[in-house]
Amino acid sequence: MMITHEAFPVEPWQVRETRLDLDLLAQSESLFALSNGHIGLRGNLDEGEPHGLPGTYLNSFYEIRPLPYAEAGYGYPEAGQTVVDVTNGKILRLLVDDEPFDVRYGNVIDHERVLDLRAGTLSRRTQWRSPAGKQVKVHSTRLVSLTQRSIAAIEYVVEALDEFVRVTVQSELVANEDQPETSGDPRVAAVLRKPLEPVHHEQTDHSALLVHRTRGSGLMMVAAMDHEVDVPGRVEITTDTAEDLARTTVICGLRPGQRLRIVKYLAYGWSSLRSRPALSDQVGAAITGARYSGWQGLLDAQRDYLDEFWDCADVEVEGDPDCQQAVRFGLFHVLQASARAERRAIPGKGLTGTGYDGHAFWDTEGFVLPVLTYTKPSAAADALRWRASTLDLAKERAAQLDLKGAAFPWRTIRGEECSAYWPAGTAAWHVNADIAMAFERYRQVTGDHSLERECGLRVLIETARLWMSLGHHDRYGVWHLDGVTGPDEYTAVVRDNVFTNLMAAGNLRAAAEACTRHPETSRELGVSTEETAAWRDAADAAHIPFDEELGVHPQNDGFTTLREWDFTANTVYPLLLHEPYVRLYPAQVIKQADLVLAMQWQSHAFTAEQKARNVDYYERRTTRDSSLSACTQAVMCAEVGHLELAHDYAYEAAMIDLRDLHHNTRDGLHMASLAGAWTALVAGFGGLRDDEGVLSLNPHLPGGIRCLRFRLRWRDFRVTVQVNHDDVTYTLRDGPHGTLTIRHADRELTLTTQAPTTVSIEPCKPLLPLPPQPPGREPLRRRVDGKD
Repeated sequence: MMITHEAFPVEPWQVRETRLDLDLLAQSESLFALSNGHIGLRGNLDEGEPHGLPGTYLNSFYEIRPLPYAEAGYGYPEAGQTVVDVTNGKILRLLVDDEPFDVRYGNVIDHERVLDLRAGTLSRRTQWRSPAGKQVKVHSTRLVSLTQRSIAAIEYVVEALDEFVRVTVQSELVANEDQPETSGDPRVAAVLRKPLEPVHHEQTDHSALLVHRTRGSGLMMVAAMDHEVDVPGRVEITTDTAEDLARTTVICGLRPGQRLRIVKYLAYGWSSLRSRPALSDQVGAAITGARYSGWQGLLDAQRDYLDEFWDCADVEVEGDPDCQQAVRFGLFHVLQASARAERRAIPGKGLTGTGYDGHAFWDTEGFVLPVLTYTKPSAAADALRWRASTLDLAKERAAQLDLKGAAFPWRTIRGEECSAYWPAGTAAWHVNADIAMAFERYRQVTGDHSLERECGLRVLIETARLWMSLGHHDRYGVWHLDGVTGPDEYTAVVRDNVFTNLMAAGNLRAAAEACTRHPETSRELGVSTEETAAWRDAADAAHIPFDEELGVHPQNDGFTTLREWDFTANTVYPLLLHEPYVRLYPAQVIKQADLVLAMQWQSHAFTAEQKARNVDYYERRTTRDSSLSACTQAVMCAEVGHLELAHDYAYEAAMIDLRDLHHNTRDGLHMASLAGAWTALVAGFGGLRDDEGVLSLNPHLPGGIRCLRFRLRWRDFRVTVQVNHDDVTYTLRDGPHGTLTIRHADRELTLTTQAPTTVSIEPCKPLLPLPPQPPGREPLRRRVDGKD
């Protein structure tokens, strides 16, 4: 079912559900998920049932599972890692007299849930009549603290309406919840069924604590809860615990108009090293800190944190309310996925669901970290520190493959390769350059060289060594990369993928320059001047294929000579679920932007005419069977003058989860596409580029957007950009000194803190007519209901 405007209105600062549709419950649980990068709570109903997918996650808390192969091969990963649904502390079961409050029974008279993007809370209001005719109002507010890393909290209020009721609330911690079947492989299901082994449990009158350990990965976790109870008259409170369950029961009587208010404090922690007493004490201290702050203190701190974030990150879109809501929704969830991750991965789904087994991909460095680098650089730095912490594992993987340097994984939780599919996994070597370029972007954008000294230099050096081990010079001195897969997974294990070669060359140059900046450290790491010279030579000699007859860059060597895909016969999207790879690999059909992504990330390597011709060529062959594609196509369509087409792609990137466009939001949100909404607007219509180490902007708006305002951080400056159809105003809000030189439309422009700078915008005229897309793959209009 589609998530509609009627059930989820378009509003600028919140996502609101106006009626409860049980057929959309799993999707709404993802939309309403709360996280801080350490703890993730799916937006399940307070009473726990019904649910689509129960989910409470701790970042990088995983279990090991076997990777099955029909036929094993040397270098194939032997084990995978899967995120665990840990102890659920969200549950507050309500009984009215002796009847359980369950939305499937009785009558739901009124229902509303609101995800407040400025307050950082999920609230719920429900009026319910029991089968026996007793009416109550339930109001709950839930948060995962952005300021106290280990803490989540819930305020739960029950009000009697028309007659006296006896109210019982059972506040629970539940481990090893039953999960819906998601795989036909019995080995996977066996591993994930009851993955937590009980270690210890304890309780007081108002609080409880459960300790569990995973069987395979050997990780230990603690979940604790405590309560504040406020009610007129007599109340009884008891707590009991067992291995997989802790329950605090509150019983009272309410006359009409009286309320029972419970504040539930939750704390979570895990470790692979610390003892049970140490971990229990850590979580107990976190609960004590939360109670000291109190419910209002937690709310105030949450609001203050988000006020500061939005002041530096907000994007305002006048004229397109859908994209306005969606870009803020995307920024909010990107922040939630990273704010307190603190040297843990940012998974492809954040902590909103079990999709992709909770793995992190190149999506993080390629799509999420650019947004954070410009809006929340401390979170970007933490994510890069996590990646650097896995360097030794990446070096082990390279050695296993008889390569030098470091081979970072295609998908992982802890740092080991978890992809069982070589052509789209290990062969996608570009992940190593994507990581290296994320370090380089952070340094260039923030001006902070300390991260490079701390850990980035080693990453740059070891990834450069990998490229030298993979590539070779031919007899003419041209440098090639063979057996690689670019971002387009429908064209695998090829020679000289343009994206990969350009990114590898950038990686090699960045490593050489970093060694020049840190000569003593690089010498200690065994880098010689001969080695850096070899890096530069390979980068300068990297082969970038070009088809002179067609005037376009082949995605890889020989791509433009492959057979054309027959889009009129047996084509059902996504193709990977309906066509064998033996038909996809040798054809000119593309899963996601690849050469087009190279033109965004390595913009300086292409002329304006080449960009226009490449966009025209690849638009006709790209199916967008990946959620990573629409935002990139939006950026490059905007650059070559197809502004309305770019607007349609921007809408698609932004609305992927708010309207469940790929029909898999139930498994968790698409972090890269949510970040891509920002990219489509800021890099697309704002024209942001940074691949030459300069803040470069060249704004142009489509007809459907009257005004675009966005905020950026650049080297301790805060810049606001306001664009309309005639001009752009740059405001230098503050910074280390009074002026900043940027590039506007290929010319230097000096900004000053004394006054805003306004310059006119030249019309953006496309060089070529608007290109068609494959049949059935035209971008979704800005209104999914077909209205203009």
